[in-house]
Amino acid sequence: MSRAAQPPAPIEAVLAWPATGLAARLALASPFAISGVLKLADWHGAVVEAGALGLGNPALIAGATVATQLLGSLLFLSRRLAWLGAGVLAVFTAVATLIAHAFWQAQGAERAHQMATFFEHVAIIGGFAAAAVLVYQLERSRS
Repeated sequence: MSRAAQPPAPIEAVLAWPATGLAARLALASPFAISGVLKLADWHGAVVEAGALGLGNPALIAGATVATQLLGSLLFLSRRLAWLGAGVLAVFTAVATLIAHAFWQAQGAERAHQMATFFEHVAIIGGFAAAAVLVYQLERSRS
């Protein structure tokens, strides 16, 4: 790394600390893991929420959602299969965002709110993609 591209020593120390990667993955996975656990704790509410999407068979949708959120989070936190967990959660987020935040179907203030939420979710997808690339490169450099 050229000297001009190096971060200041305190920042470099934080970036080099092994737990920093886990903490970053935990922060990115936490909404999914927490949502999965809460849906399990309130199964009836999860089924009602899934039913509101109008996709049919709400119990199946709720079960698939919980499984995807929890399994994707565990894989993402594992580091060795973080790329797979990132992919699972990114695809889940993309599908859920297209279904639940279709801003192009809304009007007025609701359209603006849904558009902002839609693009916040696009940023989360980008975060998963960046994390997958970085973890993959790190694991590849170790082997």
